[in-house]
Amino acid sequence: MKHIIIALCALVLLNACQKGEINSLNTPVVGGVTGNPTRSDLFNLVTGAESGMRISLSTYLDAEGIIGREIYRFSSSEPRFTTDLLGGGTKVLDNNTFYLTNPWASRYQVVRQCFILLEALSHTSNTVASDAQKKGFSGYAKTLIGYQLLLNINLTDSSGARIPVANGVAQGPVITDPGIVLDSVLKFLDEGKADLTGADVIFSLSDGFAGFKDAAGLLKFNRALAARVHLYRKQWADALTALNESFFDLNGDLNTGVWHYFSTSGGDMVNLSYIAPNNNGEVRIAHPTFATDILPGDDRINKTQVRNSSASQGGLTGNRDVIIWTSLNAPVSIIRNEELVLIYAEANIQNGNFPNALTALNRIRTAHNLPAYAGAVTTAALTSELIYNRRYSLFMEGHRWIDMRRFGLLKTLPVDRPDDDVWSHFPLPQSESNQ
Repeated sequence: MKHIIIALCALVLLNACQKGEINSLNTPVVGGVTGNPTRSDLFNLVTGAESGMRISLSTYLDAEGIIGREIYRFSSSEPRFTTDLLGGGTKVLDNNTFYLTNPWASRYQVVRQCFILLEALSHTSNTVASDAQKKGFSGYAKTLIGYQLLLNINLTDSSGARIPVANGVAQGPVITDPGIVLDSVLKFLDEGKADLTGADVIFSLSDGFAGFKDAAGLLKFNRALAARVHLYRKQWADALTALNESFFDLNGDLNTGVWHYFSTSGGDMVNLSYIAPNNNGEVRIAHPTFATDILPGDDRINKTQVRNSSASQGGLTGNRDVIIWTSLNAPVSIIRNEELVLIYAEANIQNGNFPNALTALNRIRTAHNLPAYAGAVTTAALTSELIYNRRYSLFMEGHRWIDMRRFGLLKTLPVDRPDDDVWSHFPLPQSESNQ
């Protein structure tokens, strides 16, 4: 059975390397595993799904970071980082190229593998897994389906997405209302929550899930993701309820959370987001405003490092390397407590509970060497403070562009060349448009 999973991962890796059309991956890849699965088969499907979440992740983060003016990505082999993604000249976003099709296809491939796991569970005997153990598998699968769908609708927004369906069920239409898609994300997460409640987890996960590998931990992870989605849906009370069921800790370690785990060990995957400081040819540097807009003393400046010499490409220049990933082994955050504290702050601002919001905002400020907030205590002023802290606390974690879009602030992002654009969303991939 293991060779089937390896073949599946190889297929996804092959697609992730392509820079042309990638066929829709909303179809089953693994056949036979669902008929009479062994426990090993189930374990392999779990491992494959977690591993697949990392594929094309660096492309996803770069694309969002570039459009959101968090970074520049200079490449000796790929000019589209400074043309298409920034709207350079007459360039527009391509619906059939690597910066969209690779992450999009990779996310749906993970979804498909999770549905294969769910189908396999329906044919799993109680001698292979008890009912409680099956709930552990299904809760994990549904949580990942919701999370992967969330990442794709983050990319395409009003261009839409397809709601994932089980194997053998006809695909539905592209849904162009992002709110409806986000409601489907919540539906998968809520179903995952129901399954994880009272479940028994017998499968292994990587150390990126350290502290969250049992049913209780996965349930907290699930609710953390739900809190994020409720925030996007402006469901403030629901966001706070989800936070209370998550690993949110106002006074806890801000880095506690769930991470994508990478390793240089043979057969594993390295963190492709890592680029050594002062590199030439391939460079990821902070947008110049990262340094000019930061408050004096804010230690989040240390997510970047001044280069020995500035880097330039296509009329763009920067002098600070992004160093939040320090090696090929460095983990990449999925969701962590610092984001949850900021979700708590935002929900309380919107609910008019300013004392709670100030407590949360000051937790973030003081953690980063800033004094307590001393500005106006109004919804507008506290929202501005929140946006500032989300920018610097969650730098290059896949949030800035989405935040500016949901707050209606995309037009405030800098346009560095006369003919550049700030895109609001990606087009639907050509492979989906043709179906």
